[in-house]
Amino acid sequence: MSIDAYRWQMNKPGEPFEKVAFSAVAAATEVVVKIAGCGVCHTDLGYYYDGVRTNSALPLTLGHEISGRVVEAGAGAESWLGKAVIVPAVLPCGECDLCKRGLQPICRSQKMPGNDIQGGFASHIVVPGRGLCEVDEQRLAGIGLNLAQVSIVADALTTPYQAVRRAGVTPGSLAIVIGAGGVGGYCVQVARAFGAQVVAIDVDDEKLAAIAAHGASLTLNARNHDAKALKAAVSAFAKQSGLRSTEWQIFECSGSAAGQLSAFGLLVHGATLSVVGFTMDRVEIRLSNLMAFDARAMGNWGCPPEYYPAALGLVLDGKVQLSPFVEEHPLDSINQIFPAVHHREIKKRAVLTPTA
Repeated sequence: MSIDAYRWQMNKPGEPFEKVAFSAVAAATEVVVKIAGCGVCHTDLGYYYDGVRTNSALPLTLGHEISGRVVEAGAGAESWLGKAVIVPAVLPCGECDLCKRGLQPICRSQKMPGNDIQGGFASHIVVPGRGLCEVDEQRLAGIGLNLAQVSIVADALTTPYQAVRRAGVTPGSLAIVIGAGGVGGYCVQVARAFGAQVVAIDVDDEKLAAIAAHGASLTLNARNHDAKALKAAVSAFAKQSGLRSTEWQIFECSGSAAGQLSAFGLLVHGATLSVVGFTMDRVEIRLSNLMAFDARAMGNWGCPPEYYPAALGLVLDGKVQLSPFVEEHPLDSINQIFPAVHHREIKKRAVLTPTA
């Protein structure tokens, strides 16, 4: 069955998005999701403002933080019909050698909405039926959230969840999060939920104050500390809190050159540096520090779909708070919301909601 739908597509970077009509049709193993909300991510801004190239040629509809309801299902995906779901930001094929060996983030046949396929700034989206995350709307309503708000789980929460999990955060860990807004704010909450004591570093006092109430044991404004002073402040906190002076777990979430340099400057013996944010900027570092500290650095691209239920569970159990950091806006205001987010006039995660 064909469903009349619309999407806001990017024709050229920086030009106004254009609203276009299309027919949403689910082929075999695919579903059509009626979108409840789609979050505006730093990556979307990169495509739109910074010249980051999408895998699919333009015109293209951006948006990869998507929640909604399955309203049509092709053969083999009928079990999803009628269910409320979160669409993973990266959908691995599940069938290749990489997927079978547990390396889904580097699946060469993966589909990312708003990059490989049409994205979520639309009324509907057609996606593979494999790997969707079902949402218990009754439990969601019980904690005062709606389906649109949990769209940000698809990236802003699950990507740091995967980073925290891979870094091996456990009770007694010292986790340091560079960049306390958007993804970084959820990284703080997830690390705290895993049992870490968390230091949050940012250049915005307002963001630091907000995250201090939601999991950060220490907040530091990087504008007030040079690299040596920043490391000294973290070391003092570790000593005062009875935490190790080694094996810190550092999460670079700012997606900025300055943040990456700060993160690298915090390496200690046995540290893990997880790069979660993205920037086109280049930085100059002494890579041999990894050798000298017997440390490791790793990138983090999305999160395998099988971990989405556990990440969502942190929200449903009240261990991660979404509502203080999310605000909804009509999808039809996309041409006003993008510049507002870009210029930091909107402090929270903007979620665009289609009209009925």
